[in-house]
This record gives sequence, C-alpha cells and structure tokens, in this order.
Amino acid sequence: MASGAAPPGTLYLVPNALDFGVAADAPLDDVLPLGVLRRAAALRHWIAENAKTTRAFLKRVDAIVPLAAPLQQIGIVELPRAPKGGAATAAADLTPLLAPLLEGNDAGLISEAGLPAVADPGAELVRAAHAASIPVHALPGPSALLLALAASGLHGQSFAFVGYLPIDAGARAQRIRELEALARRSGQTQLMIETPYRNQALLEALLATLQPATRLSVSCALTLPDGFTRSDSIAAWRAAPMRLPNDRPAVFALLA
Repeated sequence: MASGAAPPGTLYLVPNALDFGVAADAPLDDVLPLGVLRRAAALRHWIAENAKTTRAFLKRVDAIVPLAAPLQQIGIVELPRAPKGGAATAAADLTPLLAPLLEGNDAGLISEAGLPAVADPGAELVRAAHAASIPVHALPGPSALLLALAASGLHGQSFAFVGYLPIDAGARAQRIRELEALARRSGQTQLMIETPYRNQALLEALLATLQPATRLSVSCALTLPDGFTRSDSIAAWRAAPMRLPNDRPAVFALLA
C-alpha cells in the first residue's frame, strides 16, 4: 500500500440461506443472525456467484434491515465461471474484482447457498485478497455440510468432503467402494453432494454398492420446513427404501 493511501476495505464472507430461493417468503433472520443481516445491509459492493440471486437475497435482507443504498446503486460483480473440467480460476484473474476493496471500500462475497468458499466458489478470491493484504472476515451462518454431519450421528471428529461423485455408473461404483474402504481404514466420515435431480440416482448407487453394515446418512432440504435427516445402516435402508426429492439439495455421509 502506497504511503498516504487509504487502508483497504474488508472482504466479508456473507452466508446465504440454504433454500436456494424456494422459501423466499421465509424471513432470513430465521437462519441468519441479525448481526450478519446488518452487515450485509451496509455493504455497497458485492462479489457473487450469481448477480440475480444476490439481488433477491438483498431484497430479503432489506425486508428486515433497510439497505444502506437503493438496490440499483449497489455494485454486484460475478465470479468468473470455472472452465470446463473444474480447473480453478487463477488468483491473478480475480484481481480486478478486488478494486473496490483496494480503494478502501468493504465488500461482501456470497454464494448461492451457505458459506462462501466452503464447498462453493470463492476460495481463490479469498486467496487473492490475502495476497493483496486485504482483511478477510467470515460471518457466521449455516453450512449444509456441518449441519448434515452434526445430524448424522457419524464420526464428527474426523471427516472429509469429497464433492461430487462420477456420473458414469461404473466409475461412481468404484469411487463409492474406495470411499468405503477409506472410511473403514481411517474411521473418517465421508461427505458428498449431488445435483438435486440426481439425488435418487446417487442414493440407489450407494445402496447397491456399500456393505450392509456401513452406515449412511442423508440430510435433505436442511433448514426448510420439509427438511430431514435419515441415518441408518445400509441393511436398514434396503429394508425400508425411500425416494428423495429431485428439487431439494442433499448431503450424503457414509462411515464403514
């Protein structure tokens, strides 16, 4: 920072609700602390996964804590889309997004649901902020992974998030067997997610591949009125199968 220049602003990692907008009429203060809503209402600069849904989020904030500026005057820029193949966007590509912060303005980073940069885009931006000596402050809010783990009854002292499993049936079954073997060796809970319309396909693959004594927990629609967690052995799941909704996010956890 040049001599006499204003200190940089703070990058706030702002949690979002887990409802992906399907419960837009539900007050945000049911799931987000009032202090987080006050901070969000004060921010005039945002870096978002999706500008449209961020505007919808800010309208919900405004219903509880008035925004510091009209929505039309709040700047929202989107994170670059990751290239096909899932390669991360280089931190240098994100430097222009930090301009308001380097000018001394605070800004918020927000994802589609839950905590930004945890099983969501944003980690590279946070890394770039640290490299530019910009303060980073994570605000408290719901994380689907941790809520699902807490509700699962599986090992909460050692766990890993493995993201999405392969779509190809053979590769997916092989990956499930690998994760089961890892969980058995290490005693480590393995957490994964799937695109909602493939929830049932993943559940059926898990039930077909895992050993009867392995425990499987599924948490669906967390924080929503119809949300639930079912945690049981594979044998019990097979004895009483169920269908998962194809329009609600779910977190799957297994422990052998």
